[in-house]
Amino acid sequence: MAIVVQKFGGTSVATADLIRRAAGRAIRAKQAGNNVAVVVSARGRTTDELLDLAYEITDRPNPRELDQLVSTGEQISIALVAMAIHAAGHGAISFTGGQVGLVTEPVHTKARIRRVNAQRIHDEFAKGNIVIVAGFQGVDANQNITTLGRGGSDTTAVALAAALEADACEIYTDVDGVFTADPRLVPTARKLDEITYDEMLELASLGAGVMHSRAVEFGKKYHIPIHVRSSLTENPGTMIVEEVSRMEAITVRGAALVRDLAKVTIRDVPDQPGVAARIFHAIAASNVVVDDIIQNVSHEGAADVSFTVAKEELAAAMDTTRKIAGELGAAGVVADDKISKVSVVGIGMRSHTGVAERMFKALADAGVNIQMISTSEIKISCIIDRASADKALRVTHDAFDLGAADKT
Repeated sequence: MAIVVQKFGGTSVATADLIRRAAGRAIRAKQAGNNVAVVVSARGRTTDELLDLAYEITDRPNPRELDQLVSTGEQISIALVAMAIHAAGHGAISFTGGQVGLVTEPVHTKARIRRVNAQRIHDEFAKGNIVIVAGFQGVDANQNITTLGRGGSDTTAVALAAALEADACEIYTDVDGVFTADPRLVPTARKLDEITYDEMLELASLGAGVMHSRAVEFGKKYHIPIHVRSSLTENPGTMIVEEVSRMEAITVRGAALVRDLAKVTIRDVPDQPGVAARIFHAIAASNVVVDDIIQNVSHEGAADVSFTVAKEELAAAMDTTRKIAGELGAAGVVADDKISKVSVVGIGMRSHTGVAERMFKALADAGVNIQMISTSEIKISCIIDRASADKALRVTHDAFDLGAADKT
């Protein structure tokens, strides 16, 4: 029998009716002759509400206990979905991430998956059951509950699809698929029929919230086609695949915005070999994920080093950076927690010129100042003031005619 993995996000299981709708999709896939595994997120705003509870107690919650707390949201969802399938007269069983052998590294709040033991799921398939698995969570080698970071249920689903050698991985959400930009911010944004892993990976890491970037990494590594589609309609969504038609003909595939970033700058760092390595070794050891890095031109044997982090990681980044700055004899550390990043992504950038100029001109014409620039082979990103974020996304999207109906 073919194996299908379905993932339902929090908005897709927010109410009893939506839970029954999700259960119905799983049942229909089973009746079509498939073995079905369903990955479920916490309902609605449950994770946010649990985080709010934690921060009512302390502004620096212990990471292990935070994982213990927020992982309960998915456990509620899996039990309710299983009950809905039972009520419809079909067999189902729910499991936490740990119960199905999803083992992660020993890091809390943003763990990476090390391995998945799919045997227990296969055993339940043999009994005719639909298997419901809690997304976003696993256990480390010592059975401590860990979580995969926000959006981690996508990663759970694609990792399970890889472990099960599934024939399909369907990501159900509250939008129709992957758009050229967030349609809530850019009214002219258009749904894409298909997009490459590389483009989706960049867009996901740059703020396109429809897919988690590590889920796309799994899909690319294990060659798993991912279908992103709406849980509210039967319309086809967006296929994430290795290659798409006219791949290099389209310069830019989409635009994305990361709204809540912070910038840390170390003033007058000694301009000597090994200094940058010491700085970022210390930051990595504190489990802070750095985004963009820039070092200014040296002056009188010193330079400024700036980097960006997610806003919620600023406190940890500043603690570590102040310490290492003191050890290096730097002049000091300053932070700006009111920045955003706007980006454009497209495989076609490899073979087209003038993309950066076109983006920079659009921002300049809109009066948006660029603070930092970073590039890769298929993306260009600009750090900007957060107050200009929405405008920057719209003008960048329009500059590349991404809403045009004849683009694919």
